[in-house]
Amino acid sequence: MTDATTTPAGRVILVGGGPGDPGLLTVAGCDALAAADVVVTDRLAPLAAIAEHAPQAEVVHVGKIPRGPFTPQERINELILEHARAGRTVVRLKGGDGYLFGRGGEEWNACTDAGIPVEIVPGVSSAFSVPALAGIPVTHRGLSQGVAVVSGHVSPEDPRSEVDWAALATSRLTIVVLMGVATLGSIAEALMAAGLPADTPAACVADGASPQQRVVRAPLSQIATEADAGGFAPPAITVIGQVVEALHGVS
Repeated sequence: MTDATTTPAGRVILVGGGPGDPGLLTVAGCDALAAADVVVTDRLAPLAAIAEHAPQAEVVHVGKIPRGPFTPQERINELILEHARAGRTVVRLKGGDGYLFGRGGEEWNACTDAGIPVEIVPGVSSAFSVPALAGIPVTHRGLSQGVAVVSGHVSPEDPRSEVDWAALATSRLTIVVLMGVATLGSIAEALMAAGLPADTPAACVADGASPQQRVVRAPLSQIATEADAGGFAPPAITVIGQVVEALHGVS
């Protein structure tokens, strides 16, 4: 029997919100929002879905702006746990899928270490859906038998980089770069230095899955210059490989 002075622990649902269009949020994600007392959300999550499916919920914004204001991950974990310990159902809503560069694993561990029940609702990953919306299949028969999704958060020459760019250059895989707008020039140079031809097709997609979506296509040697000239800024995804030209009639 529960002691009257003890508040039963709540629960946490880690929800991947998809690439930004509320229509690409899963049914399970909508159901989780409908059950939420609190929604802890990133700036790239489908915020319109909160208003539609969780009008009853308290909304806590913890977005991280590249090279700007952000909420440290440790504080995000604390907020999730504080609300759950108060007996609330907490939805942690992220853009894309929380297990792909979304620190979903860290938040899962924080909950389980604290003894808080936690569930996962996977999201539609922007790494695959945004290129598709721009007319780029990340794999295509005869062109690519696989895809590598990598972070471009730090440049190849940065000591913190853990990506083997030289191996990717000779892998014959499609390369999808997330968080790589500022480092795109360095990434292209590293790939070409390791043997990837300078004329390899590439594309950069900004603000994917939104009415503001923009696409620029250029050879690998020019993609950073073209993206910069177009004023491309995060969030943006770069695709490198022959698949960029796989679909006919797409400009």
